Amino acid sequence: MAIKSVSIRMEEEMLKKIGFVADYEGRSVNSHILVLVRESIQKFEEQNGEIKGTIKPEVNVKPAGKH
Repeated sequence: MAIKSVSIRMEEEMLKKIGFVADYEGRSVNSHILVLVRESIQKFEEQNGEIKGTIKPEVNVKPAGKH
């Protein structure tokens, strides 16, 4: 599986808030964003059918930490 890098721009306050949520869940911001992306893909596929590809949305998701 090839790992690609993507850069996103967001407001500083939004980054701080997503960082807070990620920390609460025991993840890095990067890992938390991946979880959100995978949840979005999974929801889309549930509503519209599977998107062709070999990687399932649940692959490589770091589980939430203890609260």
